[in-house]
Amino acid sequence: MAEFIPFAKIARLSREVVVTEKIDGTSAQIYIGEDGEMLAASRNQYLTSRAKGGADNFGFAQWVEDNADDLRSLGPGRHYGEWWGSGILRGYGLLKGEKRFSLFNVSRWGEGRPSCCHVVPVLYEGVFDTNWIDLCLRRLQTAGSVASPGFMRPEGVVVFHPQANKLFKKTIEKDSEPKSISGI
Repeated sequence: MAEFIPFAKIARLSREVVVTEKIDGTSAQIYIGEDGEMLAASRNQYLTSRAKGGADNFGFAQWVEDNADDLRSLGPGRHYGEWWGSGILRGYGLLKGEKRFSLFNVSRWGEGRPSCCHVVPVLYEGVFDTNWIDLCLRRLQTAGSVASPGFMRPEGVVVFHPQANKLFKKTIEKDSEPKSISGI
C-alpha cells in the first residue's frame, strides 16, 4: 500500500507580516557549532578565505575570520544574511572596499547583535495587505535605500509571512520577469 501523505494545512493570508528592504548583494551564512566551530558560507557552499587558499565570495570568508570573536556572540546555529557593498552588484554607493553583512532574522537581531553586523531594514510590520507592500516599494523608489541612505536604486522588498513560514520578494525593476531573464 502507498504511504499516506496528508494534504498540508493552508495558512491564512490576512495575518501579520514583516516587510524588509531587499538588498542586492550575495546570500551569506555564518554557521556556529555547539563546539564553537565557525564556518562562512554562500547560498550553496561553505567558503574558505583566499588567504587560506580557498574560494571566497567577495571576501565574506575573510570578513568572518577577521570578525570571529565578535561573531561568536551570535551563538550556535545558522545565521543567514546578505553580504553587500562596494564591488558587489549594485554597490549601494559605499566607499571602495566597504562591505556589510545584514542579518535577515529581524525579530531576533536588534541592538543585541555584534557591532560588525547590520540587520535588513524593516519597512512595515502588520497585517498582510498588498497596498502596504506597494507603498513600501514607492517609498524606496522616491526616497532611496533605507539600508544605505542616499542610494537611489534599491532593489525591492522581501515579505516574510510567519504563519506560512514563507518569504516572498517583489522587485522595483523587472518584477514580472523570471530571474533567468531579468537577472534580479
